[in-house]
Amino acid sequence: MSKVSGEVMSEGSNRVIGRDAMRINIAIGYAVANIIKTTLGPKGMDKMLVSELGDIVITNDGATILEEMNVDHPAAKLMVEIAKTQDKEVGDGTTTSVVLAGNLLKQGGDLLDQSIHPTTIIKGYELASKKAHELLAKYGKDVGPQNLDILKQIAAVSMGSKGIGSADEKQKISELVVKSISQVAEKKDDKDYIDTDLIKVEKKTGGDVMDTELINGVLVDKEIVNPNMTKIAKDAKVALIDAALEIEKTETDAKIEITSPDQLEAFLKQEEKMLKEMVEKIKNAGANVLFCQKGIDDLAQHYLAKAGMMGVRRVKKSDMEKLARATGAKIVSSISELEAADLGSAGLVEEKKVSGESMVFVRKCMDPKSVTILVRGGTDHVVSEVERAIRDALGSVASAIEMGKYVTGGGSIEMALATALNEYAVEIGGREQLAIQAYAQAIESIPKTLAENAGMDSIDALVALRNKHKDGKGLNYGVNVFKGEISDMEAEGIVEPAKVKTQALSSATETTRLILRIDDIIASKGGRGGGPPPGGPGGMPMGEY
Repeated sequence: MSKVSGEVMSEGSNRVIGRDAMRINIAIGYAVANIIKTTLGPKGMDKMLVSELGDIVITNDGATILEEMNVDHPAAKLMVEIAKTQDKEVGDGTTTSVVLAGNLLKQGGDLLDQSIHPTTIIKGYELASKKAHELLAKYGKDVGPQNLDILKQIAAVSMGSKGIGSADEKQKISELVVKSISQVAEKKDDKDYIDTDLIKVEKKTGGDVMDTELINGVLVDKEIVNPNMTKIAKDAKVALIDAALEIEKTETDAKIEITSPDQLEAFLKQEEKMLKEMVEKIKNAGANVLFCQKGIDDLAQHYLAKAGMMGVRRVKKSDMEKLARATGAKIVSSISELEAADLGSAGLVEEKKVSGESMVFVRKCMDPKSVTILVRGGTDHVVSEVERAIRDALGSVASAIEMGKYVTGGGSIEMALATALNEYAVEIGGREQLAIQAYAQAIESIPKTLAENAGMDSIDALVALRNKHKDGKGLNYGVNVFKGEISDMEAEGIVEPAKVKTQALSSATETTRLILRIDDIIASKGGRGGGPPPGGPGGMPMGEY
């Protein structure tokens, strides 16, 4: 550290300059990618993550692994951000995006060692990324909500890497996912729009993965408030109330003087009368099922039971909104304003016990715009992994419909992009062509990793793939991890949404550009904003790379 910078910065601060800083960031980015690359594809391995409290998570979902790892180094945190962005935007392809970014960094590091300036590398990467997006638009095939078979294949491929068991289980869950997406899809300005938040995924341990079911309505994880109430309501008229069925206590300091038992009795009778009127109002509107976001007084419960109504209290706001979309009811904030037009309808509302817990099922809604998938499985770990698989599949199918394009999987689209980029590099010429070729090589890491994880010889697989993709032919050929050979992915039904690939390329390129531009790491130590200097994996000091 120079004398001047030593005087400017606080004592004990750590600084790494120039190529050393770049090498550290590249090494850490590549190390993170190497940690999760073994989870890529249907033959990928799982990771067991144990927290400080001893909680165990077993998964091969890239975003979950990186989130649970609690990485410390700032460059590693940037890699975690890629996975989070991919998860939020598309719901699938988290491992792909991180492996891609790690390999782009490694290739960038090799070019730096050849004395190529970071700005030249970044420019080449940007040119390659732009070209790759154009190629994806060209290679992508059209898909819409009517192409149910393709959508089921997309869902199955998305879940392929999750350890949820047999082909029958995957097929069943794929069908549930596509049905639920079709149910909540809406057309806006001639475009299909899907809000996956409207598909509630509720998990309960017990039973088997095959017991997972789609409920045409909403599952509310609450029980009916009073044991005297009916447990089943057919052809239900549903009222959704965002107000308490209780006597509100006044906020101001009020003093009530009661001097005789008659006055006390009159006071209590008035409270009773007010609660009775509330229940009468709900009953007169025609409701026989009540979901209340706030509390229901014990006396009000008694009157509701007497009137033959079913009541559920303290329902979450998110569940109330889903109930409104499923039953067609309006959420009413004032009981006195409740009318018959505000009620929704459901074919069946019932309380059932699932794994020893009572839950209220709102089923057989006419055209629900919110549905529920109830996930079952033998153990907590199985149920959690199935839930993650379903969320990935929901994201994949939704993004395929919204973008309207799909591509072949198994590393075939990556190989097609790499082949085209190598030809494009020659057209560009100059030093940037080396960066474009490096970008193509980084993209090839996806089919290479798939082959490695399937126990195939990755070099042989790459050579065979390159031969198939030569001269732009055999675009659909990729790594068939089940048969251990190169085959036509479209014929095998291995397809993925184009958005998964475009998002992975965008996130990986942007993060790589960000990291390659860093030539100085200054870590404060002591004083305000103190903390340990960022180290490598396992707390390794920065200078030890």
